Amino acid sequence: MATVLLVEDERAVRLGVRLALERAGHRVLEAENAREAWPLLKEAEAVILDWMLPDEPGIKLLERMRQGAFAELPVLLLTARSEVRDRVEGLSQGADDYLVKPFATEELLARLEALLRRAGKRKVLRRGPLLLDLERMEASLEGKPLPLTRREFALLAFLAQHPGRVYTREELLEAVWGPEYWGTPRTVDQHILQLREKLGEDPKTPRFLETVRGLGYRFKEVG
Repeated sequence: MATVLLVEDERAVRLGVRLALERAGHRVLEAENAREAWPLLKEAEAVILDWMLPDEPGIKLLERMRQGAFAELPVLLLTARSEVRDRVEGLSQGADDYLVKPFATEELLARLEALLRRAGKRKVLRRGPLLLDLERMEASLEGKPLPLTRREFALLAFLAQHPGRVYTREELLEAVWGPEYWGTPRTVDQHILQLREKLGEDPKTPRFLETVRGLGYRFKEVG
């Protein structure tokens, strides 16, 4: 799982890609143009970049990235241009891969995963003093291992991958336990309680897991 910056000015395309990325477990940052995208690059582990942006071509943003601190950031270039010379130009300017619109989200996800593998991205998520190894399903807080069950880890990891976003108990049941699970929202409450105990949290002033009254839970943004 990775933090992916999606730079796309078409709202419908951006929404569809964002939902697909989030369902795949990625954290998504969004920008409509190059100006909005630039300050978000420092948080990204990969970029999905549209060629045609309203303020400057995506290919120009890519050129600036490759000349500076973001030279190694994996970039998947999206474009309606299908000519061979256009693909060659995009790749020669530093794109790691190229996808022609319209495209299937399954192909986009497969290409993104391939980029992340080639970039050697280890599936480790850090949120302040909390470290989650998504491959080994191991967690530590301030360097000390946390004795989490597999379900506790899955719930914590899901929320941590989408900091600031509120999820209802029903959404968490479907995302973590699966659509076939016949549990009740109380199941989520019990697991949140167990996680807070293991994280040493005070529910009134939580560091990580915050209750949003009448809605559900969210993972707090960690500065």
